Amino acid sequence: MTTIGAAGRVGQYTLDNGLRVVTAAASTGQVTAVNLWYGVGSRHEVPGRTGFAHLFEHLMFQGSGNVTKGEHFEEVERLGGDINASTSSDRTNYYETVPEHALDRVLWLEADRLETLRDGMTQEVLDNQRDVVKNERRQRYDNQPYGTALERILRLAYPEGHPYHHPTIGSMADLDAADLDYVKSFHKAHYGPDNCVLTVVSDLDPEDVLARVEKYFGSIPARDFVPEAPDAALRAPLGGPVRDAVTETVPAAGVFIGYRVAPYGERAFDVMHLASAVLGQGQGSRLYRALVVDRPIAADDGGGAADILPFRYTDSLLLVNMLAREGVSGDVLEEAVREEIAKMASGVTEEELERARAVMERDHLQSISSPSGLADSISSCTQLFDDPELAYTWPRRWDDITAEEVRAAAERVLVDDNLLVVRFDPEESSAAETLQAEAEADAAAHAPGAS
Repeated sequence: MTTIGAAGRVGQYTLDNGLRVVTAAASTGQVTAVNLWYGVGSRHEVPGRTGFAHLFEHLMFQGSGNVTKGEHFEEVERLGGDINASTSSDRTNYYETVPEHALDRVLWLEADRLETLRDGMTQEVLDNQRDVVKNERRQRYDNQPYGTALERILRLAYPEGHPYHHPTIGSMADLDAADLDYVKSFHKAHYGPDNCVLTVVSDLDPEDVLARVEKYFGSIPARDFVPEAPDAALRAPLGGPVRDAVTETVPAAGVFIGYRVAPYGERAFDVMHLASAVLGQGQGSRLYRALVVDRPIAADDGGGAADILPFRYTDSLLLVNMLAREGVSGDVLEEAVREEIAKMASGVTEEELERARAVMERDHLQSISSPSGLADSISSCTQLFDDPELAYTWPRRWDDITAEEVRAAAERVLVDDNLLVVRFDPEESSAAETLQAEAEADAAAHAPGAS
């Protein structure tokens, strides 16, 4: 066991097998949050094998060498805890929040599935969870209004074969092609202690936590082979404007606009993050005031029209999306949104910048206010930047960014050459049928004898 050291509010250590362990004090007593970030996500997949990182998010709960199917969930819930997982392009995350006395059990469960998952993997389990993921795709993407927006955005933003070209859910064809041997090899290649950050937020002494982690994880060997991630470099600009037009059964026209911006963690990313907040975060943002309140032509989204999709290893995406109000066409809404975005190049006021900083700092502080949220932020900052303290200090990155810096970045980045647009428009027949149905319902409501 090698101790890297502890600075400020966290303790950071590395076990001999490469597992990075971070400890931090909980804001509430008698509660422990355990959070594991594995450095594998959809960017590690190759063409024809998409969706495997997300599939493993499901498979990791389906039994291992010493735990039966579903038992991990059942044990944590029986202890009164919360448990879940998530997958993104850059990582797969597993986390539990439990009473302090249950820490040992949770650590054992996590260590067991890391070491022995392949022992419990069967064709039946694979077939079952593949069907679950395919059903999830149908519900969240294929059969959901605007559900394919992100998939279409990624296709426009990143070229064919690029590791960020596809969403984490993967394709139906690739999921159908998954075989047991490849699934086991994927786990062997990516699930090792040397590819994991384990964060524990609790009131326990850090040395006590470290000893427990060493007890359960210390004997698990590092991976024999570390696969190289696919090349995520972008060798050409976006070359916009590029478009994807969709006509389908949606309740209103939807405008989804994107721009490539700097990778997550760079100062240029932070500048554009502030720009996105000026544009569309909060009810004081430009898009909300201009197109929801003043005009109004956009549906009330509560002030959530713009944000950045953060990618650590390639260009991130600044995204703007708004839905049209009844009677407003997609063309009218798109033109208005693009006009507001273009105005950013003319200048940003100090008042707008201060509001943007306040909104973003509030969101960050809320995200780390619980043991679970703090553990997740620490794991993120450790896995992506090797600096767990960033979980506490991230808002300082925005302090010295000037209004002129934001304006100049907007002038350079928010341009047609860097623009993608995905438009959803209602089918005309559906719109006509809806209006007819509403007219008939209204007539019936006002007919003699109607109550």
